[in-house]
Amino acid sequence: MTRNRFDVSGTTVLVSGGSRGIGLAMAEAFAREGARVIISGRNEATLAAICEAAQPTPFAMRYHSCDVAVPEAIAACVDAVAKDCGGIDTLINCAGVNKRMPALDYTAAEYDEIMATNLRGAFFMAQAVGRQMVQQGGGSQINIDSLSTHAALSQIAPYSMSKSGLSSMTRTLAMEWGKHGVRVNAVAPGFILTELTEKLWSSPKLRAWHDTVTPLRRMGTVEDLVGAAIFLASPAAGFLTGQIIRIDGGISAGLNWPIEEAH
Repeated sequence: MTRNRFDVSGTTVLVSGGSRGIGLAMAEAFAREGARVIISGRNEATLAAICEAAQPTPFAMRYHSCDVAVPEAIAACVDAVAKDCGGIDTLINCAGVNKRMPALDYTAAEYDEIMATNLRGAFFMAQAVGRQMVQQGGGSQINIDSLSTHAALSQIAPYSMSKSGLSSMTRTLAMEWGKHGVRVNAVAPGFILTELTEKLWSSPKLRAWHDTVTPLRRMGTVEDLVGAAIFLASPAAGFLTGQIIRIDGGISAGLNWPIEEAH
């Protein structure tokens, strides 16, 4: 038993979708804690630049290019990482895409692209890593869920559908793999300010709405999410599986209506 129940140093962490946003923040956080971190994504040049920039710092990361929409690419990535590192202790399943538009406007190709990455890709990544973890007798998988699995949001129908499938996948895999010592959980971010969402949240009207319905009255940041991921990967969460942890500033706690202004 480690003296620090939250210690993840020396563990091997694969971050699928680790080249930007939430995935990159989690990868860097695990690296700072002394984990061996491998990030994967579709753009090899971007991955290489991230890892090169990390080298002079106290932490370092490696990369493996992988398009999770291609099952063969997933198998090659996972096999290579497991071989190079002697196994995989933690998977952060973060690769995802989204397109915002009315449900009536999605084409079959746009729908398929979202599902192929967010749900099918997440499943086959979990499956490939799961085989490694079952063989080694344990491990932790952390899926990136969404606020939209708690409350539906308009104009992101396929995205919400894919994340709802991911929620079910989290619970089902936890049921199947628990006997092998493999824990499967999810982190469900609320509204997180990233480079991809900065333009969306630049609207004063949208920000005012957000600050009204969110009890903590501020936007989330990617750094708000990393503590939960480290916890889920650590011995401290050794009896926790099949759970979805919502990190959303309290927005899923209930309806925050303007009763104060009514008096």
